[in-house]
Amino acid sequence: MPDPFLIIVILLAVVAVVALGLSVRVIQQMQVGIVQRLGKFNREIGPGLHLIVPFIDRVAYTMDMREAVVPFPPQGVITEDNLMVGIDSVIYYQIVDPKRAAYEAQNYIQAIEQLTMTTLRNIIGGMDLEQTLTSREEINQKLRSVLDEATGKWGIKVNRVELRSIEPPATIRDAMEKGARAEREKRAQILLAEGQRQSQILSASGDRESSILRAQGERESAVLKAQADRQASMLRAEGEAQAISTVFNAIHASEPDESLLAYQYLQMLPKLAQGDSNKVWVIPSELNDALKGLGSTAGEAISRFGGKADPSRFAAPEKVDVFEEIAASKRAEEAESQRSVQQAIAEAQKIEQGKAARLNPAGETAAIGSGQPVTDPVADLLPENDPVAEPQRATEE
Repeated sequence: MPDPFLIIVILLAVVAVVALGLSVRVIQQMQVGIVQRLGKFNREIGPGLHLIVPFIDRVAYTMDMREAVVPFPPQGVITEDNLMVGIDSVIYYQIVDPKRAAYEAQNYIQAIEQLTMTTLRNIIGGMDLEQTLTSREEINQKLRSVLDEATGKWGIKVNRVELRSIEPPATIRDAMEKGARAEREKRAQILLAEGQRQSQILSASGDRESSILRAQGERESAVLKAQADRQASMLRAEGEAQAISTVFNAIHASEPDESLLAYQYLQMLPKLAQGDSNKVWVIPSELNDALKGLGSTAGEAISRFGGKADPSRFAAPEKVDVFEEIAASKRAEEAESQRSVQQAIAEAQKIEQGKAARLNPAGETAAIGSGQPVTDPVADLLPENDPVAEPQRATEE
């Protein structure tokens, strides 16, 4: 039979161990314990090891003093224009008074959620869909102000409220996407039309300047061609005159007689027979008599005009240096070509400066390194109201 004294000692030891276990409490860092004595608030204990009266005191609540994040599920809210939107919110709060947080609200998380829902319905109900989508920061501020004021008596401070998403109805999203797409297409078409307009203006301006330069080139080409034809005709006439004079002087210096004339006549006979229209050519049988008659006729003509030719009256023509004439003509052409190239370069520079002056709306930009106003060299050739330049000036203004 067990000893009653031993049993009592064991029971007392068990009670002592249980009492010791109930009297020791360890509170973690950033936590606060609420101690109740016989069901009534007694005190708050901070982090560390604490002893409480066993079976009388107990730690009823352990409050976490760190900032907490509570996401709330999407809530259906009706806007001012009677559209249902789903709003997903997040609350950042922190317990500042553990006693009031433990005893003022039975479930402060659920209370904050319900308060957030009703406040959102109140705020969104006074806005249309466009304002709701664009006034997210304003909604956050209003919601935080209302929640902070309502949860202050619970010992909770709401630090921040964020609306994670605002989801309009599917039909409204489709309409918004179509509107945004139409707006982007409109801007793209406007930009494309503007680009085509600018391109046409620049093309018309380039065609105008090209036509002017082409007309000037054709004019100068015609002038140069006419001058070349004139010079060629003059040179051809001078050559023929010199050739005739040379032949004439050579004939008179050689004192021709009847035999020479007969010989020249015989040389011309084959050329007379070479014509395509000469089908039949008759040679007289008395060719010698004809030649004698021709010689006598030429002799009578010579005697009629002064008798026998005097060799001292005629001199051989001066020799013409053809190569020297070609070289001199080549030097003159090179000098004229250089002058034409320099003139063309100067005109091109003036045209570029005139283009820069037309592109500048002020019209007073100085030429590079000259200090003089830039003028348009082709402006005098154009009408005053240029249908191409007017849209360009309107665009630049």
